[in-house]
Amino acid sequence: MRSRRWNILPADEAAALELARELNTSVVTAQVLMNRGLVLPQACRSFLNPQLRDLADPMLIPGLPKAAERVAKAIKDKQKIVIYGDYDVDGITATSILWHAIKILGGDVHYYIPHRVDEGYGLNSEAIVSLCEQGAGLIITVDCGVTAVEPVDAANQRGVDVIISDHHEWRDQLPKAFAIVHPRLPCEGEPYPNPHLCGAGVAFKLAWGIGMQMGSGGRVPEAMKWFLVDATALAALGTIADVVPLVGENRVLARFGLGGLKQTKLQGIKALIAGAQLDGQNIDSYHVGFLLAPRLNACGRMGHAKLAVEMLTDASEARAIEIATYLETQNRQRQSVERGIVEEAMELANELGDTSADSRAIVVAKKGWHQGVIGIVASRLVDKFNKPTVIITLDEDGTGHGSARSIQGFHLAKAFNACGEHLQRHGGHEMAAGLAMAPGKFEDFRAAFRAHAQSSIQTEQLVPSINVDCVTTLDQVSEALVSEMDRLGPFGNGNPRPLLACRDLTLTAAPRRVGKNGDHLQLFLRQGDHYMKAIAFNAASMIDKLEAGKPISLAVQPQLNEYNGRISVELEVKDIQVSSS
Repeated sequence: MRSRRWNILPADEAAALELARELNTSVVTAQVLMNRGLVLPQACRSFLNPQLRDLADPMLIPGLPKAAERVAKAIKDKQKIVIYGDYDVDGITATSILWHAIKILGGDVHYYIPHRVDEGYGLNSEAIVSLCEQGAGLIITVDCGVTAVEPVDAANQRGVDVIISDHHEWRDQLPKAFAIVHPRLPCEGEPYPNPHLCGAGVAFKLAWGIGMQMGSGGRVPEAMKWFLVDATALAALGTIADVVPLVGENRVLARFGLGGLKQTKLQGIKALIAGAQLDGQNIDSYHVGFLLAPRLNACGRMGHAKLAVEMLTDASEARAIEIATYLETQNRQRQSVERGIVEEAMELANELGDTSADSRAIVVAKKGWHQGVIGIVASRLVDKFNKPTVIITLDEDGTGHGSARSIQGFHLAKAFNACGEHLQRHGGHEMAAGLAMAPGKFEDFRAAFRAHAQSSIQTEQLVPSINVDCVTTLDQVSEALVSEMDRLGPFGNGNPRPLLACRDLTLTAAPRRVGKNGDHLQLFLRQGDHYMKAIAFNAASMIDKLEAGKPISLAVQPQLNEYNGRISVELEVKDIQVSSS
């Protein structure tokens, strides 16, 4: 555990007390709500009790009405509809949502997922031409396509309409598609209220819009209505895995989707949950982000993501279980490959000086790195060094394929635009992006990207920090508070799990090393007349600094611990500050 800078958010004790009275909650919970920008009691009540009716009208998304009308016509005319998806969790779930919706409405629907290594991200002209030659009457992209000018032109030349549904950044020239469904595109009137929809969220809204077109009086058919409720589970997987802000309707989709995972009727999701040994459990954003999503992603990273789409669409129960078992094997293989590349990338970054204090970015490349896992490797290095990181694997001829992850305040897609002269293609958004480069371009790109980071990133951005919601005391940390905190979920980007600071705590005994390898510390705390236990994961290196009787301050997340039928409150430690006195 490395010590970080605490950014304690401003407190308004009087306003928090008044809001707590209105909501009948603790002052701590009221302050957290205020930190989320919720100050009016009604807004807080809506946040604490989200409803599906809070979802915005899908027809407000730019391009969606025109797209929905065209898809409805294709369904009625029995045209062959092909969904062109992406190979990550967002793309896989988006493809599955739209496939089920069109199938339920009677359409002739198929899907195409490009191979991550052989074809790369997004639409490619060769695949589009092949789909047209195979009789596609309409191609719908999900989670990709907003930059695919040439592939869309190839379809247009063959008389095949393309509908793009995407949420990524676009460039100056948009494809000449029949319709582009994108929550951030400029439009007449008010902008769409949720610019942060992921690909699965856009696909969910498009499916809803198609249902409205196929129903009577703007109402979706009954079977479609029940599917849309079940489809929130798929939308939640994509929303959480793609790390879009869990605010507004993203939070509504995630909240109801997580609840629906346990009761889903979709065979593929049942098999995925069983494979992760989560049968019968209440699934939260942690389970999605660290157990379910990696299994789906592993298929695209180590093999072909079309298997994951098959599992979530037309697979029988037996076939879904077979694929889920295979995904488990792929995920273990991915973990092994990933560990090896992380070690090599860190060693190379050290040699190049990218991990030094005066460097503001990490850019490394090597032949033979597995293209499917370099994005995860970039994330691991960002976690360790808190610098934007680009990991590039080189082919034998020097052609490069890269994946990048960023830190708050540094926009990757814009950075790649600034270095575009050294790239063949690139795409993504603020926190994650990908690239391809011609042989011999790595050093030029590396220099350009590092220079851009040097001029764009402030020194304080490189210092790891944590946002602390408020300072509290042990007597305020109760089972009731933990229950109130849980109601603020699901947690993720834009809606982090509340973090509290407890100052002037006393260690009543020496910390105890726990865990299989003794990597974690159990702490015994006192503050006045109140006692509590805490667990500090991966903090064993600090044991010599933590002496009994010595005052410490902790950044914590309270949780309930059940042992031998007894429930107690325990603190999960996220950071430790040791008094110098």
